[in-house]
Amino acid sequence: MSFREVSVIEVREVLRAWLAGAGLRTVAAQAGVDRKTARRYVEAAEAAGVVRAGGYEQVTDEVIGVVVSAVRPVKPEGHGAAWGRLLGEQEQIRAWVAKDLTVVKIGTLLERRGVVVPYRTLHRFCVQCCGFGKTAPTVRVADGDPGVECQIDFARMGLVPDAQTGRNRVAHALIFTAVYSRHMFVWLTFSQTLEAVIAGCEAAWVFFGGVFKVLVPDNMAAIVADADPLNPRLTTGWLDYAQHCGFATDPTRVRRPKDKPRVERAVQYVRSNFFAGEQFRDLAQAQERAVRWCDLVAGQRIHGTLQARPVQVFAEREAGLLLPVPAAYDVPMFKTCKVHRDFHIEIGKALYSVPKHYIGQTVDVRADSTLVKVFHRGQVVKVHPRQRPGGRWTDRDDLPEEKTAYAMRDLDRLVATAHRPVGGRARTVRSGLRREAHHGTVPRHHAGRGHRRRRVTITGPDRLGGRDRCRSPPYEQRTGSETPDNRQQSATGSPTPASTDSRPQIGWISSTKPCRRSGRSVHQHR
Repeated sequence: MSFREVSVIEVREVLRAWLAGAGLRTVAAQAGVDRKTARRYVEAAEAAGVVRAGGYEQVTDEVIGVVVSAVRPVKPEGHGAAWGRLLGEQEQIRAWVAKDLTVVKIGTLLERRGVVVPYRTLHRFCVQCCGFGKTAPTVRVADGDPGVECQIDFARMGLVPDAQTGRNRVAHALIFTAVYSRHMFVWLTFSQTLEAVIAGCEAAWVFFGGVFKVLVPDNMAAIVADADPLNPRLTTGWLDYAQHCGFATDPTRVRRPKDKPRVERAVQYVRSNFFAGEQFRDLAQAQERAVRWCDLVAGQRIHGTLQARPVQVFAEREAGLLLPVPAAYDVPMFKTCKVHRDFHIEIGKALYSVPKHYIGQTVDVRADSTLVKVFHRGQVVKVHPRQRPGGRWTDRDDLPEEKTAYAMRDLDRLVATAHRPVGGRARTVRSGLRREAHHGTVPRHHAGRGHRRRRVTITGPDRLGGRDRCRSPPYEQRTGSETPDNRQQSATGSPTPASTDSRPQIGWISSTKPCRRSGRSVHQHR
């Protein structure tokens, strides 16, 4: 049994019962002390001159002081001889405590040094004088002004069926706790991305009817890019959302849950009172029930600290001080990318052009569901409409002038800029381009000054008998000699039916034209 110090009131009760004629067993039971303890106080009172037949009037404060001093001798600084022996070993004990040794091990080492003390005395000495098991004192922080601060935190809840995959997934709760009123909101999600956090904030603003001026999160990756006790760096996406809503962000220190104690304490309450033992069909049903629970259960309870209902305190003192609910936020994509040599950048698996003098430089991009904005050193250099994955948006002003017509498939501009290297050549190029216009293709040998043969896509009447060719024309076409098909056509007077294949053909078109100087037939390929 551990030692318990008897109070002065209990000493008085022991002497009062004894002077009334009760036995020691009755005296001990009436005073709530041990019988042997009662005997020691009675003997000390008799030694101080108290007579049992003299009445209770003889028990004065001086007599009580003498009795207590006789039973409990005065100890220096309230400690006994064992404590004094430990004071001589304090530095050594403190070194052992710093090495995370247990009190039992410290007692064993002290016995080897000839210092034998009770375990309880050694434990009290290690805690009070050597820092063993001592935690930092907790200082209660004031709640602040109403409508200013809201603490948020993620907490793991449990498994909830996913309607899309049909499997159970771990659901997390993003808990919002108003510091002043303790009114809370719970948002359930399967992920902790920036999109999930913003979706929870948007639902919370609707639930509270406004936006708090300061949000206090922990160092979650969706909000804090670089944790620092004095100057944390927030993510670009979260800063953009904070500017949209008008609130400030004050992240806590790393691994310091006491920096946001209001929401930390609410995590256990949400997990045990709302989620534990419940069955949900899917995440949507769980969210509906979470909103009702926040309004009808958590908001209507008598809070232990406030001794009031959080929903009433919020409605009376906070609701009117919140910032207005902003318009719906289109979550954008932020990316830093390098301009490729083809004058384009890739955003969301789509290509967007950038002016040619930014090739090889790094640009910042903000892309939402409607617009893509390109920034270079803080200046907007290009704005494009958002394209679907696999799409492309090219501004002809971003390309070099000599390549714009070909890259944009501008047949009219190619015809207008056709050159005349020899007599009649310009007319030949224009006629060839017009023939190609109805096929929907631009021959690559018309894109520049060279006239080398290139592979082109041929459709319509210029198809080569329904066959795919990626080589030079056959000998019969180049020489004009008869083939079995030609002879059959001459005999019947009708051409051989062409293939019904409608796919575009790849090959070469060859034709003959008399030379103006020599009169000989000259083969032309395109």
